[in-house]
Amino acid sequence: MARPKHRRPALHRTLSEAPIPLEFQQLLFIDATDERHRLLEALSDQPPVSIRLNPAKPFDLDEEPVPWCGTGRYLKQRPSFTLDPLLHAGAYYVQEASSMLLEQAFLATGLNGPLLALDLCAAPGGKTTHLLSMLPPESLLIANETHPERRRVLMENCWKQGAPNVIISSSNAYDLASLTETFDLILVDAPCSGEGMFRKDMHARAQWSPALVQQCSRIQSDLLRRAWDALSPGGALVYSTCTWEAVENEERVAELVRLGAECLPMQLSEAWGVERSTKLGVEAYRCYPHRVRGEGFFIAVLRKPGRLRARSLAAPHDARRENLSWLSGDVLMDLVEFESTLHARPAAWATLIDSIGRSIRITAPGVPVAERKGDGWQPHPAAALSLALRRSALPVIELDMTEAIGYLRGETLISERASGHALATYQGLALGWLRGAGARWNNRWPAAWRIRQRGNDGRPVPWSKE
Repeated sequence: MARPKHRRPALHRTLSEAPIPLEFQQLLFIDATDERHRLLEALSDQPPVSIRLNPAKPFDLDEEPVPWCGTGRYLKQRPSFTLDPLLHAGAYYVQEASSMLLEQAFLATGLNGPLLALDLCAAPGGKTTHLLSMLPPESLLIANETHPERRRVLMENCWKQGAPNVIISSSNAYDLASLTETFDLILVDAPCSGEGMFRKDMHARAQWSPALVQQCSRIQSDLLRRAWDALSPGGALVYSTCTWEAVENEERVAELVRLGAECLPMQLSEAWGVERSTKLGVEAYRCYPHRVRGEGFFIAVLRKPGRLRARSLAAPHDARRENLSWLSGDVLMDLVEFESTLHARPAAWATLIDSIGRSIRITAPGVPVAERKGDGWQPHPAAALSLALRRSALPVIELDMTEAIGYLRGETLISERASGHALATYQGLALGWLRGAGARWNNRWPAAWRIRQRGNDGRPVPWSKE
C-alpha cells in the first residue's frame, strides 16, 4: 500500500515554471487534435474549488451543488479555509469534485446491511470520510495507510468527521494474505503517476515520466490482486486513480476481469461530461478537466462472483465499560486501551476486529475517547469531535469567530471561576476541550492540529457570519 517515493524537485516554484512534460503531450491518447488542445488549455486554467459537506454536522450553506454528489458544493472562489472554525470542527472537507464520483460508485455496488469495508490506500482521508458518510448503519471501515505522516493526517480527518465506526491500520498489501475473502467492500484509490492533477499540483508535473507510469502500474497490479483475494464472494471493489494512462487503469481492471470480476455500470447523466470507457472490454469512467468541472480521474466498480454472506453481529459478553460521562450510551461501544489511551469501537465488531488485528497492524483500534491522567481518565481531543459525544455531560462554552480562531491557535480563555472540563463550540458545533484553572480556561486543542498562520488575512468563507 506504500506510494512511490519521489524527491520533490528544488526547481519549479509555480505551475507556470513547471511545464506540462513534453513526453506526456506526445503520449496523449485523445485522438482528435482539437481535443488535445482543449485538454492542454484546461490544464493551464485555474482549477474549480469544491467542498464536501459532512451530513452529521450541518450548517447553513447556499452554494452550487456538485451534480454527482449530494453533499458536494462548488465555491465561486477559493477562500482561506484555514481560518474557518467549521473546517476544523469537521463540518466539511475540501475535496476535488471529480473524486466525489465515489458516491455514484458506491450506489452502483447495490450493497446494503452491515458491511465490513477496507480503504486500502486511505490518506489523506477524502474518500475515506466520504465512504464513512455513505456506509449503511452499523458498518465498520478499516482505513489503512503505511506512511506515518500521512497516517497522522488520515487520523485527524477521520476523527474530525466524527464517525465512531472507523479503525486505522498501517499494513502493507502482503499482510492481506491471511484475510482471504474477508471484506464486503474494498476501495483501492491507488498511487499513480498523477496526470489528472497537473492543473493544480506542480509536483505531479515535475515528477512525471514514462518510468513512473510503469512503476505505478506494477504497484497497482499487486495492490489489486491482493485486494481481490481479500474480497468476499459477492463483494465489490472500487478502483480509482488520478491518471489517464490505460496501463494504470483499464489494463489493471482487465486483470481482475480475467479472474472473474464483473464490471458494474454507474448511472451517470451525459450532461455531467464523464466519459464511459470500454477499452480492453472493461467498463469504467474517466474525467477530463476540459469536459468535467473537476480534475482528471478514473474509476471502476467490480463485483466478485458469488453471493455476499449476511453478517450476524453481536456484542461480546466481556465488552469493556468505563464510567466516562462524556460518552453517549446510544451506541454500545467496547473500550480497548492502547498506548495509555482508551479507544471506543462498536461492540458488535469487537471480536472480528481482534481477529483481523492478528493479521494487519492496527494503529488506532477505534476512536480515542480518553487519556490516562494519574489514576483516572480525561477526555481525549477526538472525543469532543465524535458523534458518540454526550454534550449534556459537561459545560458548553460557545465561542465567537475571534475566540474560536484563538482557540485553534492554542490560546487560553480568560474566566473568573474555571474548573473541570468544558466543551468549546462554534456555531453550535463542537471544537474541543477546555480545562479550568481558576482565572482561565487552559486550551486542550492538540498542538499538531493548531493553526500556524498568523494574522487574519485571506478571503473569508462565503458562509462566514462575522
